[in-house]
This record gives sequence, structure tokens and C-alpha cells, in this order.
Amino acid sequence: MGKRNQSTVTEFLLSGLTDQPELQLPLFFLFLGIYIATIVGNLGMISIIVLSSQLHIPMYYFLSSLSFIDFCYSSVIIPKMLVGILSRDKAISYSGCTIQFFLFSLCAVSECYMLAAMAYDRYVAICSPLLYNVIMSPRVCSLLVAAVFSAGFTLSMVFEGCLLSLDFCGSNIVKHYYCDIVPLMKLSCSSTYIEELLIFVFGGFNMITTSVTIIISYIFIISSILRIQSKEGRAKAFSTCGSHLTAVLIFYGSLMSMYLKPAASSSATQEKVTSVFYTIVIPMLNPLIYSLRNKEVQNALMTLLKRKTSS
Repeated sequence: MGKRNQSTVTEFLLSGLTDQPELQLPLFFLFLGIYIATIVGNLGMISIIVLSSQLHIPMYYFLSSLSFIDFCYSSVIIPKMLVGILSRDKAISYSGCTIQFFLFSLCAVSECYMLAAMAYDRYVAICSPLLYNVIMSPRVCSLLVAAVFSAGFTLSMVFEGCLLSLDFCGSNIVKHYYCDIVPLMKLSCSSTYIEELLIFVFGGFNMITTSVTIIISYIFIISSILRIQSKEGRAKAFSTCGSHLTAVLIFYGSLMSMYLKPAASSSATQEKVTSVFYTIVIPMLNPLIYSLRNKEVQNALMTLLKRKTSS
């Protein structure tokens, strides 16, 4: 990472999802619709939580932070992709590419740690309900969110350093729809062994740390739920965790299949399909998952709508 970058490439060409002309327009409207749904869903979720006093509890504080990450996540990727679909100009400058990758990494890593923080919150709520307000105080919640973004920034700087250390002196066609480290390493005219090792180590540390936190939290959560006598109590406890577990499984499954393997072991098509899930689909699904499966959010929305229509 300390070697000097001797790149002669000043811009990259993003190949996009497909080079078939007949698919360009349908893909544009598909992903435009997904982007609009993502923006409306995540900003709507943040607005509901901010405006509804009954949702001013730690669980929804973390959920609003997750929605903010998803809003930024999709905005880093989709607008440039939509421009590339309609335009013949697929170019992105070298600096623009590195900035996009840094912001993408920041959002991806922060989402991992935010999901872990949300799992810890559910653990405290279910396993220590009497101490919940003491343990998850506003100060603790703020510190956890600050730690999430600090971890995201730190690891993103490591990944960014890996990208900046690569030399590019040949082809500048990135077989992807955004600037990601895996397809960029395939273009490098220098050895990428150290960069691949660092990404595997730090990326593995990120995923293992957060996934172990989530797994341990849910082991205790499930153990506590099974000790609840009433079926209604168990169902309510499971319902508060089901949305989070669904989001975790989809997000971590696609991330691990993409990054915890050698860069040369997958095709460009496979990489694109996998990355569509965690860069485009998941940011759209998260607000749907948490709203459709959450009666408190639905009730808060109905209250806000009634207040709006009656005023």
C-alpha cells in the first residue's frame, strides 16, 4: 500500500450491466423505479420515525440510521449507472472512480456494523427488558452509531489505500456498473497479491466481527424467547426480530459470496448479479421489510396520515 501509484490511466469506462441495446431502455426504467422506491422508502422511514413520538426509542433510532445509510448507498451507485445506461459516454474519471469506491465502501461497512448494533439492541430488549432503558440510554445509542460510522470510515480508508496502490497502464474498461475493487484489480498491470490479501483480511475481519455479534445476540435472543410461556409473547418477540434477520441474511449472503474469495475466481456476469443484490435491491427492500412486518411503524404512519387529513 505504500508504493507509489504509477497509473497512466486517467479515466475508466464502465461497461454497465449489459451491452445488449434492446435491454438498455427496460433496465433504465426498472432501476429508475427501484431508485425512486428506495429514496421514498428510506426518507419516508426516517420522516415517520422523526415525526412519531412513539417511535423515539433506540430500536427506531438505529433503524433511521440504517435508512440513512441505504439512502446514501443507493445514491452513490444508481444515478451514475442510470446515466451510463442512456448515454454512450460510459467514462468516469480516475478520481471520480476512487471517490465512488470510497463512498460505496463506507456505506457497505457501516451497514454491516449498523446491523450488528441493531442485533445488540434486540438482545438487550428481549433478554434484559427491565434494564433496557438504562443500558440503551440516548448517550449509549449515540456512541454506538458514532462507532458504526467510525469503523466504516477506518476500513474504507484501508480499502481505498488498496485501490490507490494499484497501477493501471493497459485496458481501462471496467466490466462492472460501478467502481469496485474486484473488477479494478483485474485491470491492474501490477501484482495484486498484497491488495487481495489485505481486502480478504480486513473484509473478513469486518464480516466475522459483525456476523459473530449478530449470531451470539440471536443465540441468547432465541433462548430467551423459547422460555416465554405464552404463544402470544413468543410470537411478538419473534416478530420484532424477524425483519432484522431477513435483512441480515440477504445482505451478508451476497457480500460474502462477492468478497471472501480470490478476485479471479468469478466471472464479470456473476459479480454484477451478486452486487445488484447488496447495492440496489437491499436498500430498497429494507424499509419494506421493516414497515410491512412492523405494526408500530404501520400505526405511526396511520396516525400521521390521520393528523394530516384532519388538519
